[in-house]
Amino acid sequence: MTTTIFRNGSILTEDVLDGDVEAPYAASVAVKDGVIVAIGDDEVAAFLDDADRVIDLAGRTLMPGFVDAHIHAFQGGRERNACDLTGEDTAEECYTVIADYHAAHPDGWLVGGGWSMESFPNGLARRESLDEIVGARPAFLPNRDHHSAWVSTDALRLAGVDASTPDPTGGRIERDPDGEPTGMLHEHAMKLVEAVMPAYTPAQYDAGLATAAEYLASLGLVGWQDVFLKPYDVEPEPHLAYVRADASGSLTAKVRASLWWDPNVQAEGVADEVARLVAIRDEANAAGTRYGIHSVKVMVDGVAETYTASMLEPYLDGEGNPTGNRGIPFLSPELLTRVTVALDAAGFQVHIHALGDRAVRDSLDAYQAAREANGDRDLRHHIVHLQFIDEAEIPRFGELGVTANIQALWAAHDPQTDALTMPYVGEERAERMYPFGELLRAGAPFAGGSDWPVSTPNPLEAIHVAVNRKETGASSDTEPLGKDQGIPLIPMLRAYTAGSTWLNRLEGSSGAIRIGAAADLVVLDRDLLAAPTEEIGLTKVDHTFVDGVEVFAREA
Repeated sequence: MTTTIFRNGSILTEDVLDGDVEAPYAASVAVKDGVIVAIGDDEVAAFLDDADRVIDLAGRTLMPGFVDAHIHAFQGGRERNACDLTGEDTAEECYTVIADYHAAHPDGWLVGGGWSMESFPNGLARRESLDEIVGARPAFLPNRDHHSAWVSTDALRLAGVDASTPDPTGGRIERDPDGEPTGMLHEHAMKLVEAVMPAYTPAQYDAGLATAAEYLASLGLVGWQDVFLKPYDVEPEPHLAYVRADASGSLTAKVRASLWWDPNVQAEGVADEVARLVAIRDEANAAGTRYGIHSVKVMVDGVAETYTASMLEPYLDGEGNPTGNRGIPFLSPELLTRVTVALDAAGFQVHIHALGDRAVRDSLDAYQAAREANGDRDLRHHIVHLQFIDEAEIPRFGELGVTANIQALWAAHDPQTDALTMPYVGEERAERMYPFGELLRAGAPFAGGSDWPVSTPNPLEAIHVAVNRKETGASSDTEPLGKDQGIPLIPMLRAYTAGSTWLNRLEGSSGAIRIGAAADLVVLDRDLLAAPTEEIGLTKVDHTFVDGVEVFAREA
């Protein structure tokens, strides 16, 4: 029996985040055996004498812990444990990190990732540069959005990829004018090399999960929805690593997994693939405590930077003229509808990746078809990313109850967006990128996610961009991205707490400061609601608690 008291702070209770009352509404909270038992000074006073720990907030914020509704935690943890290029700004910096890692780990495949497209001319790295560092060694390094990979000549050789290799369905091999591969593989073309790479060991998966969990706790995350990297492959290690961690009691967060729809499955195989996923889900949920499965991710398109996001109107060329390219729809509208209806009928939440406006329209059509076929089943379907949305589709989110699962960190000017996207979509589409304000005003449900390791999993930096439409630290004369597309602070805090918790079906026990809820809490280093909005992204996490147990404490 343990009791923890939080005093003298700005408490973001459920009523505050629901917009029913203004903060500060309460200054004290009592937690007993992992559950919130009292809110308010008078109510908490009765627990003071028996308290095992009293934390003086000294005006800081106590709020529900953050929940990331779209993250690749294993992938992020593995990359932090490998050749991690995250945050390197130039090609030369990437070369230095690769050389150091190659020298320290000279055997086998060199793997890692996280490099930024703006570090290389036209966003394209070359195999010759990699060969100069690693020699005749296979190397596979996805960029930060993980829709393209930089590979060495030896990796291409082992995969049998050369000038005669056709582009696979849903992918593209970057080539020189003579047809020779340059070392860049886009979308499903990455699988040509992944197919010959050695599988990660169970120990590597366990280490990746441990690294990810420790890092995410330091950012105030108490839970997430993990979108497995390759769950349709033969080895089930991402799932089993969570099972092992949950069974051993070492899982320090509340996690729901999203299995991945195999894009190679055609119409005649849909029923069998759904049955396979149901078996994995039911086995996981039978024994899980903090881990479970209820969702399946479906990739509908690619990304705008490589012109693979599925668009209603063509991309433009460097002169501003329409091209014949409208992106790559990974599933036809008919197949997407069949898959969505079948998953919905099997009780799965459907978690769709869609960046282009055509992909968003096709996804909403599929959700509407599922509702018409199966009824409203409260499965909490969502669409993730949502870079481009046709105005006609905005009201459909609220009408269909489809959650906008947003990666708000991307809704700002940065070199990749400004150089590799905006010129090729035109001014009108660029002005409406990430139309979160329109969605909010139309009554769309919201959840917050990061897509880590594509971008930082820090919720406060993402919330900063959602509010300001500028990156943390941007100068006062930096133009916001988009007009009237910002979201106020309280709705964004709710999206990253109650909204994401609701998607994970944990709203009855977590995601809010209320009597009887689990003490999944975070202490911030300041009174967030009183701080200037320009400083939201500078906020640090001082403590993170899951079920009342401290899983992170920042040193003074």
